[in-house]
Amino acid sequence: MTCRAVKVRQLTIAASLRILAAMSVKIPASALLLFILTLCAPGIMPLGAQQHSWEFPGYENAMRGSGREIGAVDEGSFLSAQKRKQKYIDEIKAMLFRNFSYADPVVIKAFEEVPREYFMYNYESGSNMGQSAYEVPAREWKIGYGSVLTDYMMQAYMTAKAKPRPTDVSLEIGTGSGFQSALLSRIVKKAYTIEIITSLGDKVKNIFAPLGSENIEARVGDGFFGWPEVEGGFDIILVTAQAPFVPPALLSQLKKGGRMIIPIGQPWKPQFLYTFTKDAQGKVHSQRDVSTLFIPMTGQIQTPPPRPSR
Repeated sequence: MTCRAVKVRQLTIAASLRILAAMSVKIPASALLLFILTLCAPGIMPLGAQQHSWEFPGYENAMRGSGREIGAVDEGSFLSAQKRKQKYIDEIKAMLFRNFSYADPVVIKAFEEVPREYFMYNYESGSNMGQSAYEVPAREWKIGYGSVLTDYMMQAYMTAKAKPRPTDVSLEIGTGSGFQSALLSRIVKKAYTIEIITSLGDKVKNIFAPLGSENIEARVGDGFFGWPEVEGGFDIILVTAQAPFVPPALLSQLKKGGRMIIPIGQPWKPQFLYTFTKDAQGKVHSQRDVSTLFIPMTGQIQTPPPRPSR
């Protein structure tokens, strides 16, 4: 980072603190520290700073760099989607205030920086859905091979619930479109993501590099087993598919002080989002949260465990 860049960041922090003081805004000390760390962290830059600009030519180049066709999205439909983006951000902020009485600026910044239109693609049919990005109200989008892009309200809720920090290492079970891990990558130190559907995972793992997301590592595999090769485990584990129970390997790979968010229930029936935390002594605590509906997790979790011998 250049001296000029450091000076700009220092001025940005100072100006932000003065504005907050003048407005008498009450923000938790931990959140304020996270805000300052985010501004200071050299790896967390606006997407535009990495790509020079996020205009239609940049979008075209990124799409082609990821091996996908632009399809029906032209400059006009791209610009129309951009005009909806502020409403999308406002909807997310309002939801976070309703549920947490606070919209974490770090989470909002990630949603502002990561272009959702880039992730709206059906890999089975080869059709681009980017022109429909930032829709209100939020909805799911089919991305092929039985997978979906989760609606952005649930993604925002899960991201905020996980309380990501710049020093964290995260793991997502169920890469899908890649949008959730792209969001986390704007906040955390390193983001890992696993997709069990080979036809989807082999394509999606190529979309991060053209965006300049160098701290994401993706692979195809069964998320039931987690990613045991990562030394030290994970501060955050997000499971984006319904599970009938918590995979034991994920709990073992959750760090002390870590947070795991997972939808638990039966396939295609009402489910509940659960938060599992691990305290300093290694004890696991759970809390049932909102009702939800995710597609089922597949693989080893569908194999009934052996009955205990008598």
